[in-house]
Amino acid sequence: MEFKGVMGGLYRISEWIMRFSVINLLWLVCSIPVFFFLFMGMVSQTPDALKATLPILAVLAPFTLFPATTAMFAVARKWVTGEEDVPLLKTFFRGYKDNYLQSMLGGIFFVLIYVIIAVNYFFYLKQGSSLRVLAVLFIAFTVIMTIALFNFFSIIVHLHMKIFQIVKNSILITIGNPINSIVLLICNAVIVYICLTKFNFFLVVFFMGAIVATFSFWQFNRSFTKIQTKQQELEEKEQQRLAEAELAEEGEGIAADHERDDADSNVTPISLNKKDENDKTKD
Repeated sequence: MEFKGVMGGLYRISEWIMRFSVINLLWLVCSIPVFFFLFMGMVSQTPDALKATLPILAVLAPFTLFPATTAMFAVARKWVTGEEDVPLLKTFFRGYKDNYLQSMLGGIFFVLIYVIIAVNYFFYLKQGSSLRVLAVLFIAFTVIMTIALFNFFSIIVHLHMKIFQIVKNSILITIGNPINSIVLLICNAVIVYICLTKFNFFLVVFFMGAIVATFSFWQFNRSFTKIQTKQQELEEKEQQRLAEAELAEEGEGIAADHERDDADSNVTPISLNKKDENDKTKD
């Protein structure tokens, strides 16, 4: 039964609310260890307690948070590409299972990168004024790797690649499309800010992760489609150039054949004339 008009619009809105809330809840449930220690560190309201939870979060994230986020992106990919009525539980857990190993390896890589950036940032921050400027450089690295992280989840559910290629392409897309990368970061930051400050518990539990995943994949898919279009145009131009070159070579070959035929036709009468002259001499 399909509703039309106002009822149809309300039905569609309620349907999307249900989809976002189910996927967001699945994401939270599959990442319970990470969010539990994060919550404990935040409610302690002491910097030392929060710092003490960071190593635990760094260890747990690759094995829980990253696979769950990948599964959430797998569902978001279906929505963005037009498959809105996919079974949510089946699609989520299939994405979780199929991409678990690559998600875990990618999670270890990104966690190590963040640890290295943090160590270097605080090291240079404590140095003199001349070296303290380098701390700003590591802030820039953090921004780039954060955007690359969103692209990492989008690539892992959209393309069949090895983990090294996924990480490399996520960074290249981030650097190669600076405007889209900045838009992605700003919009996701606004979403997270609204969810954490306005009705924080409700929005975080039911919507935040799913909305971020859907928007991130939509932005990635838009950039990826543009890249594919440009590649196809370049390939078509290259094929056209090769076809024109082949036609030119064929034309030169035909012209050369005509020249040889003309040369042969010019030689034959001369030889006949000479033969005629010889015959006349004999006569």
